[in-house]
Formats: sequence, C-alpha cells, structure tokens
Amino acid sequence: MRKLKFHEHRLLRRVDFLDYNGKGHREGRVMQRYRVVERDDYKKYNGICLMVQKQVHMIKQMDPRDPFRIEMTDMLLDKLYNMGVIPTKKSLVKCENLSVSSFCRSLSLRRAILLCHFLARHIKFHSYCSLVNHCRRRLATVMTRIKMAEHLKEAVTYIQQGHVRVGPEVVTDPAFLVTRNMEDFITWADSSKIKKKIMKYNDALDDYDVMA
Repeated sequence: MRKLKFHEHRLLRRVDFLDYNGKGHREGRVMQRYRVVERDDYKKYNGICLMVQKQVHMIKQMDPRDPFRIEMTDMLLDKLYNMGVIPTKKSLVKCENLSVSSFCRSLSLRRAILLCHFLARHIKFHSYCSLVNHCRRRLATVMTRIKMAEHLKEAVTYIQQGHVRVGPEVVTDPAFLVTRNMEDFITWADSSKIKKKIMKYNDALDDYDVMA
C-alpha cells in the first residue's frame, strides 16, 4: 500500500483499519430497503420492538391460568394484529419476533407512538420486537404490495407529491403506518393527475373530472 498523502492522513487519522466495527449494517439495509429517511424513525421503531419484547417476557413469567395474563395477552395480540404488524393472533411467539421492518410495512410513526402509550397504559409495565416487521406497514411499502407503485422509491415520490390519500385525507408522509382496516381505503387523491390518467385509460373520465 502506498504512503498516504497529507490530506488523506488527516482525514483518516481516527480510522482503525484493523478493528473495524461492523455494527449498524442491518440498520442501513432496513432503512435503504424501506426508504426510511429519518434515522430517528428507525430508532423509535426499534424502541417499540424492545418494549413489546419485554412486555411479552414479563407476561410469560405469570401463571398461564392467571386471568390478568390471559386478558393482557389477548389485548396485546389484538392490538398488534389490527395494526397489521403480526400475521396471526395465535401466540405470543409472533410478538417476540417483531421487528422494525414489520412497522415499515405497516404503520405511521404517530400510530407507533400510540402503541407505546397503549402498552404503558394497559399492561402497567414501564419498559421499552426485530426491526424488519415495523417497516412493512409503512404507506410506501403497502402501496408497493398492492401494486399502486412498482418500487418503493416511486411510492415515496407519489406520497410526497400528494397523489395518495388514505380514507378522506391526503397523506404526504411516507412513514404513515397503515393498519389492516385502512388498507382498503388507500387510493389516489381526487386532484392527482395519475388518477385522471388511469380513468382516461379505462374510459371512465367524464367532463366533471376533466374540469376538477
């Protein structure tokens, strides 16, 4: 290896090439895969995962016949299933394997924070599941899955430009988390040019839509 030039030496003086720290690669992969722009979003999703895992661990320490354990288990499973973070409500194992990607495929960050409040309020524990599951519930990821966009980058662009609405409201935040009940209400905004092009292609565009 050639000798480093002065400016190269100054830039790399704090880099240890022998003991390279490889941590953080998973974080980068998840953020890139699901187009998570803000690192704070990833950290909050990760915190929620850890919180759920600790709640599950505490629930498992109780007597299986304890009515409180049964009630809290049902509440936790129902909440996570309705948010679309876990595929079934059969057991707590799904909660233990929860990941950030689950939220990226499903929820908005605001709903994820509401989940934290739900856990703290109903389960009465004060502790903060893997990250991949959270990202699957993000609006951009759901749009890709239901074929409204070919890939995540395109979906993020559509959302940021105001082409997409969930229910009656136009959503411009790609981190918006979509629950199972909300998936059927994802559509193009009324003012979207994409919607008009699709209607024109299907011969469903009338004079009123052209004027709008």
